[in-house]
Amino acid sequence: MDEQPDEQATDEQPHEPEVTHVVEPTPAPSARATRRSPGAVLVSGALVAVLAGTVLFLSGWTLGRQSALTPGTPVSEAEAFQPFWDTYRAVTDRYAGGTVDRKVLIDGAIKGMISALGDPFSMYLTPDEYKASLQGIAGEFTGIGATIGTVDAKGASNTCTTLGADCRLAVIKPIPGSPADKAGLAPGDVITAIDGVVLDGLTQDAALGKIRGTKDTPVRLTIVRGSGAPYVLEIVRAVIIQPEVETKSLAGGQVGYIKLVGFSEHAATDFAAAVKASVASGQKLLVVDLRGNLGGFVTAARSIASQFLADGVVFWEQDAQGNQTEVDAQPGGAATDPSIKVVILVDGNTASASEIVAGALHDRGRAMLIGTKTYGKGTVQQWTQLEGDSGGFRLTIARWLTPNKVWIHKQGIVPDIFVTSPPAKPGDDPVLATGLAQLGITP
Repeated sequence: MDEQPDEQATDEQPHEPEVTHVVEPTPAPSARATRRSPGAVLVSGALVAVLAGTVLFLSGWTLGRQSALTPGTPVSEAEAFQPFWDTYRAVTDRYAGGTVDRKVLIDGAIKGMISALGDPFSMYLTPDEYKASLQGIAGEFTGIGATIGTVDAKGASNTCTTLGADCRLAVIKPIPGSPADKAGLAPGDVITAIDGVVLDGLTQDAALGKIRGTKDTPVRLTIVRGSGAPYVLEIVRAVIIQPEVETKSLAGGQVGYIKLVGFSEHAATDFAAAVKASVASGQKLLVVDLRGNLGGFVTAARSIASQFLADGVVFWEQDAQGNQTEVDAQPGGAATDPSIKVVILVDGNTASASEIVAGALHDRGRAMLIGTKTYGKGTVQQWTQLEGDSGGFRLTIARWLTPNKVWIHKQGIVPDIFVTSPPAKPGDDPVLATGLAQLGITP
């Protein structure tokens, strides 16, 4: 499944920017997952249960392969694994400091193995973390209802993962009507502690996990706003349904504006309906706002880009062996007519699945990008639920490249027009104003 973030998407969303897909627990040691063709639909019964009522449909073709599980250690790797088994047996047979919980040992070994990759987007997740992360990507979660990211000491967006003096947790914006919104949380607020515990040294995911929690329970956030003194804000958690598509007409109805904040499957459906409605109303000028959108399902990115591309490549997938696969547009997009002009608004929190869309329309000459350089996440994560009560893990299993085969990882996408000037007054939006100007709309 990719990553919407919680923050780096929403307080209950993935954590980091996401392009992703999900696999179920392997039913038997000999089972092997196979690649599904584009358009196949996977309904994961395991995920339906995990999401406690949230039905998650994956459009389904897999990016990568899930290897068959082989009990024991392969003969060819016995020597390499010997130190592991020696250590495991020493701990389980000879440790005298207390009772040894074998499940805790195994979970710890899985966590350590994935952590050793040094990839901030690959990690082991406890059962609760796995459930919460999938709920966030699905557009529904339990938390305070805020999009949260990271900023440096000067307040500028950055891509750090371990919190500290130059990597601080900050509110991008509260979801309208959410507990965070009602409590007065505001964009730019820096969160320095949760329930009295400072965040320095924690990963972003760990901090966001502390903000998530059970419905109707309080969480106390220590907030620093601007140059003011820290203060504590208590917010009661609730079930949040993330509105992912916002539409309005601008310039007297000449321009259709569509803001997309996530990449769940229902977001792709809602986005397609919004584009269709704009075109049906006679609007030939469209603004797609991807600012602050940290990603989600790769299949949703393909579907959304296909609203503007009649055919041809949307992105390339490169697997662990370096094999590249072309992923093409789906037919039936509502705005593929080249007479419909499109601009896309981007910023430093436009990431992953959002960058797939922005990169596709930019490379294909279908849209102009306006704003600041995007985040720069060019990898795809696969989410795998482990057997029993062992949670799961997400693992980077592919790279994605733009139609021109550019890997934007850690580089981002440079917009056609940079707009960095701050609003002159509340309510001003220089980026949007520049986009409208490129469409021929003047104030």
